[in-house]
Amino acid sequence: MIQYSLHCSKGHRYDAWFKNAAAFDEQQARGIVTCAVCGDGAIEKAPMAPAVARTDSEKVSLSSSHPDALKFRELLRAYRQKVTSEADYVGDRFADEARKIHFEEVEARGIYGEATRDEVAGLIEEGVEFMPLPDLPEEHN
Repeated sequence: MIQYSLHCSKGHRYDAWFKNAAAFDEQQARGIVTCAVCGDGAIEKAPMAPAVARTDSEKVSLSSSHPDALKFRELLRAYRQKVTSEADYVGDRFADEARKIHFEEVEARGIYGEATRDEVAGLIEEGVEFMPLPDLPEEHN
């Protein structure tokens, strides 16, 4: 899997995952790489720094006390609640249902469910658009 930072002709920037560099090139040539924000089809790779593996075993802690952490968690929780209340739960049939919607074999609708790593890789390779649903711990009072 490879992650690219992309941008459209309207200036929107976003990240996207592809099976490999050839998969990006092939999907772009087919015209199925579009802006995640506005749907623009004029997409280019943005300059990005390579990810460099650490050579030491030092772990980096992320602080939950950051001033925006609570606000971010609440936004994620609201997003998850909206999806689960308005979309159809399809369980482990997620990949199959997402393909049917993508290839217009069934009427488009919001769905959520589970998929294996191999199923996710297959969906990405086929250009099926989806987003992971955040799983957040319950609040502790």
